[in-house]
Amino acid sequence: MTTLLEKLEWRYAAKKLDSNQAVSAEKVDFILEAIRLSATSSGLQPYQVIVVTNPELKAQIKPNAWDQSQITDCSHLLVFAAWDNYTAERINMMFDLVNEERGFINEGWENYRQMLLHNYPQRDAETNYQHAARQAYIGLGTALVAAAELKVDCTPMEGFDPAKVDEILGLSKLGLRSVILLPLGYRAAEGDWLVNLKKVRRPREQFIIEMK
Repeated sequence: MTTLLEKLEWRYAAKKLDSNQAVSAEKVDFILEAIRLSATSSGLQPYQVIVVTNPELKAQIKPNAWDQSQITDCSHLLVFAAWDNYTAERINMMFDLVNEERGFINEGWENYRQMLLHNYPQRDAETNYQHAARQAYIGLGTALVAAAELKVDCTPMEGFDPAKVDEILGLSKLGLRSVILLPLGYRAAEGDWLVNLKKVRRPREQFIIEMK
């Protein structure tokens, strides 16, 4: 337990990455697998992760992300993109996958499927997207912990134009909308004003409320 907390103490949102240091494929795969195994509402996994390593694509994204240097200095840019809507096809796809993998059909599970089919597709697309986007944030949290475990630096970024990123990556035709960006890399030795500053969080007694 102590080791994980020490690594979370070590992590911070790096403001300058070393463009000469690339995260290994093995470590990237570890982070991606951790995200894939993350919790989602009803187990629907209503988002996908796009891994951008193409320098030209990263260069196109950068001016649409407040010109933040991490976009082009990172070795891997993760784009969390949520489903643009819940459809019967998408819901059935996940329920059918579960049945196939488990090798049997559970009555309670099928009743739950029908409940979702009765409720989700009838809601407006924006409501469904917002729900799916919140699931992507759960995956983001898992990614931050997994990266810290490996001492890989990463910086969650909401400061970007989602519509532009969707256009650059062709996400609309995939039924996806970008939610948050996560550059992976290693902190630069110089040029980051934040790197040597003390990590500050509210003390436990001001953050945790216990109701006994």
